[in-house]
Amino acid sequence: MNKTKERKTSQPITVDIEGLSSMLSCGHATARKIGEQAEAKNVIGRRVLYSVERVKKYLLYLAE
Repeated sequence: MNKTKERKTSQPITVDIEGLSSMLSCGHATARKIGEQAEAKNVIGRRVLYSVERVKKYLLYLAE
C-alpha cells in the first residue's frame, strides 16, 4: 500500500484527527466528538477526514 503524501497548506479544507485535535488544542477523543457533533466527518475509503469549515461553523454556533 502506498503511503499518503503529506502536503502543507495554509488553509486546508479537511484535516485528519491529528490536525483537528491540533486545531482545537484538545485530545483525540474530544476532537472526534466535536467533529461528529458538527457533522463534519467524511469517510473516504479507510481515511477519516473532518471538514474544517463545518467545525468552525459549529463552534461559532455554540458561542452564540
